Amino acid sequence: MADTHVLFVEDDDVIREATQLALERDGFVVTAMPDGLAGLEAFRADRPDIALLDVMVPGLDGVSLCRRIRDESTVPVIMLSARADSIDVVLGLEAGADDYVTKPFDGAVLVARIRAVLRRFGHASGPDGAGARTADAPEPAEAILRFGDLEVDTEGMEVRKGGVPVALTPTEMRLLLEFSDAPGTVLSRDRLLERVWDYGWGGDTRVVDVHVQRLRGKIGQDRIETVRGFGYKLRG
Repeated sequence: MADTHVLFVEDDDVIREATQLALERDGFVVTAMPDGLAGLEAFRADRPDIALLDVMVPGLDGVSLCRRIRDESTVPVIMLSARADSIDVVLGLEAGADDYVTKPFDGAVLVARIRAVLRRFGHASGPDGAGARTADAPEPAEAILRFGDLEVDTEGMEVRKGGVPVALTPTEMRLLLEFSDAPGTVLSRDRLLERVWDYGWGGDTRVVDVHVQRLRGKIGQDRIETVRGFGYKLRG
């Protein structure tokens, strides 16, 4: 990860400087900015591999900055929020963030979450790629899977609905691949957290719920069915 470039946007001087030093000790290259507008300029100039955005920053708040980044790139984004139960967490995920970390955070935990995100994005293929599947993920029998008017190209990492390309973020693509591997099978939120977000422990299921809603908005609201009390399944 020595060449991994992190954009870190945080207005608290102490947190920003301490976190930058901690990340640099772990081999990351860090561009740290104190506000959202400076962060947007740095993102456009440097094209980092991952962005860490505090929700409450001046100029352009973290949620708005995430939305601007997502308009231009599929680079992974982790939001930093002072409260785990804050509506800002959901707003950040809805804006296109891939994960979030609650403040105050342990430096080792933050590094672990960054590396988990980069692993599932297939860092070696570049920050804007669709990402690679985990080595233990079974390969489907066919390269192109069809579910009604939805086509999933598991080799080209492309999705089409009614013949029209659908732009998915790497996290959304990995989520769809999990559903495509087992159409009609109910997948629990915990399983999706483990398979897509690389959580070997119980995480916040809101991450799953918001990403499913985002995915539904792109491939069709009725394509993924909610099975109350159990999870979700892809309709064949």
